[in-house]
Amino acid sequence: MTSKFKLNQVLIAACIAAGAGALGYGIASRSSSGAEPAPAAAAPKPAATANAAKKDAPELKIPADYITAANITVENASGSDVRNELLLPAVVTAAPGAEAAVVSRANGTLVRVLRRLGDTVKAGEVLASIESLEAATMVSDRRVAQAKVDLARKTLAREKSLFDQGVTPRQALEAAQADVDVAEAEAQRAAAVAGAARVGSDGRSLNIVAPIAGRISSITALAGAHVTPDLELFRVGMPGAVQIEAPLTADDLRRVAVGDSATVLTRSGKPVPVTVRGLTPGVSATTRAATVVLIPTAGPDAQSLLAGEGVQVRLQTRGQSTPQGVAVPEEAVQNIDGTDVVFLRTPEGFRVQQVYVGLRSGGLAQIVTGLKSGQQVAVRNAFLLKAEAKKLAGDDE
Repeated sequence: MTSKFKLNQVLIAACIAAGAGALGYGIASRSSSGAEPAPAAAAPKPAATANAAKKDAPELKIPADYITAANITVENASGSDVRNELLLPAVVTAAPGAEAAVVSRANGTLVRVLRRLGDTVKAGEVLASIESLEAATMVSDRRVAQAKVDLARKTLAREKSLFDQGVTPRQALEAAQADVDVAEAEAQRAAAVAGAARVGSDGRSLNIVAPIAGRISSITALAGAHVTPDLELFRVGMPGAVQIEAPLTADDLRRVAVGDSATVLTRSGKPVPVTVRGLTPGVSATTRAATVVLIPTAGPDAQSLLAGEGVQVRLQTRGQSTPQGVAVPEEAVQNIDGTDVVFLRTPEGFRVQQVYVGLRSGGLAQIVTGLKSGQQVAVRNAFLLKAEAKKLAGDDE
């Protein structure tokens, strides 16, 4: 009995030892298996770091056709101080001598209209014809004046012949010469009047001609209508011959000078370089504003400005502060997940570049760090690139 009890104790101890060994092995196995996956769990960290780095500067590969269709414009970042920048509303007007009004010279009936709105015309080209009694009067006056000239010349020839023969005194010859001079002057006046009125060859109509070469920008001429003197019938303008007028406050007027450079921003977003041509000497008593006149610099971009178009002018004034960092239009700066970024142009699209923005003024943002002068950034419709960048970030995640 005692020996059987002792045997049972030995067996129980063995089982306990075996269980403890198994438990120890299990713990050791779990510890060993836990130690192995730890690097595997940490392995994604470099990938996450790579993704984070990629998110800092992802490459947006966008076809050039899409950039053009989406009207995404690109500008060079420039070194300037936004405190010296002015963003002014402006209007494009025709340059002096680049637009002309075509008016009627007499009372009459408009019998022919030869040109339409938008037609290209040459200087001196006939646009319409007016049938007028005044045309007949002008023709009659011209003929009478010419007849008087002919008679005066014959009288002078006869008086000269008699004077040479010693029949008439010198006073008679001189009087005949004076009559010729008066008659010729009257004939010249009558011819000038008829010429200015553009009397037609039929002697009863007046031709309306274009004073300058260009395109017809407006027309009120209607065949069969009665017209009066100085009534505007056409307006002709020269494409591309424009100037830009923008208002200035009295304080800003003191900081702008003739010859300063500026940029015109059209509705299409394309910048056009311009130069300050002139300034009014003071502010208007009515509007309390002065006017700055700018003209496009030579180049094909000037042809994109149309008279009557509303634009914006970005003008660099002569401030006291020195340029700090670079400046870009505010719409070029986009915010992605709380971070300000711009989109740098690359050969295949754009690259997201984190920037730190300082002052914002006059439609411009001052970039303190993250961008260099001369780098090309997306400006107009940059929010479309922001959407693409978010899509790319979502795919990476």
